[in-house]
Amino acid sequence: MNEFNLETFYKLLRFGITGIIGMVIDFSITWLVREKIKWNQYIANSCGFTLAVINNYLINRYWTFHSNQNWLPEFGKFVLFSLVGLLLNNGLLYFFHEKLKIRFYIAKALAIGCVFIWNFFSNWLYNFR
Repeated sequence: MNEFNLETFYKLLRFGITGIIGMVIDFSITWLVREKIKWNQYIANSCGFTLAVINNYLINRYWTFHSNQNWLPEFGKFVLFSLVGLLLNNGLLYFFHEKLKIRFYIAKALAIGCVFIWNFFSNWLYNFR
């Protein structure tokens, strides 16, 4: 079983930095697709999330977890965990924005923060171990 120690803390920190980069990509693409291209806000959210996932996989593979596994099955697992994250993200976004009436981009930030926890632990415990 993986143990949470100082090395794991540094992985969490690098994962967080990677997440911030991904969040910038996610918000930028979401804004572009929603505000400029005028697509549905949930499709725009999915586009931003998808491009951030690809970016985050590459950074996490080489920098956060120093993986030397075969990239294709590893990426497949990463995408699978990310799709669960996307479902959580859209569900939380819907809840925060539609039900609690929080402004869209604030609701998106809250959803990202919640899904960060799922993403780190699923990847640390199952994907990049």
